[in-house]
Amino acid sequence: MKLPRRNVLNFAIGAVALPLLPRSAFSQDYPTRPVRWIVAYAAGGGTDIFARLMAQPLSERLGQPFVIENRAGAASTIATEAVIRAPADGYMLLGTDAAAAINATLYDHLNYNFIRDMALIGVIRTSLVMLVHPSVPAKTAPEFIAYAKANPGKIAYASSGVGTPLHAAGEMFKIMAAVNMTHVPYRGAGPALVDLLGGQVQVMFGGAPPALEHIRSGKIRALAVTTATHLDLLPDIPSLADFVPGYDASQWYCVGLRKRTSVEIVNKLNKEINTAFSDPKMKGRLADLGATALLASPDELEKFLAEETEKWAKVIQAAGIKGE
Repeated sequence: MKLPRRNVLNFAIGAVALPLLPRSAFSQDYPTRPVRWIVAYAAGGGTDIFARLMAQPLSERLGQPFVIENRAGAASTIATEAVIRAPADGYMLLGTDAAAAINATLYDHLNYNFIRDMALIGVIRTSLVMLVHPSVPAKTAPEFIAYAKANPGKIAYASSGVGTPLHAAGEMFKIMAAVNMTHVPYRGAGPALVDLLGGQVQVMFGGAPPALEHIRSGKIRALAVTTATHLDLLPDIPSLADFVPGYDASQWYCVGLRKRTSVEIVNKLNKEINTAFSDPKMKGRLADLGATALLASPDELEKFLAEETEKWAKVIQAAGIKGE
């Protein structure tokens, strides 16, 4: 039977429109199954802690489990590649840190471009602390700079590894304060802190929470925080920018997903994360970690990422650091 021309036209239009309906409905109903959250580091680190803090409220608010999977290795690139290769459907998130901005310059041949391929939906920032062993005859940052200049190359500073945010913070200090120190990389911040406590190295740019007990006991000395704003955990410790103008190095942790994921899903997750960040209990838990949340839109977070990538590119290039 031959269909009237109008019916044929309506049928054709309907056939074209049908594939669009499930995608729209899919975005509105998201999530309808568990969401995997791939963390680029081992359990127990800052990125892992941040992911677990956020997974619980997201699970409660969106009615589906957000399941943490730790996939450490290759300076966060293994986890990042896994998420970028996954379907852009919002069911695989990436938890990483400031290495995402550093790696763009640190490695010559990455299989991805983080700014191009990833959309950030949540970020928290925390200051690092300039820590020294008590054997160092400096009780302030200016005294340390003077001591370092008087002893070029003789001071060893520890980091959590080549090209890590802690290493980059130390190199930025060397450049901006015009001092010469010897870098000693470790496999993680924990072993680096242990050797700082033992006096095998003299200085470290490290996280405040792991060091807090040792600072209070006098086993190590905090000279300055690395952000322009002071740290509530160490209210009496000045900012390094007070003595080295323009210095600003924060550690930050983020969650993102593939950029080709629908705008509806990206905005939905970003809204829910910002809502969770705004809860007083969550603010308190972040404060205990020396962290604050960036309550920002995906576009604003993309700008933040671009600025961080540009800043660390200058440091990595000036210091001549190459990824291992």
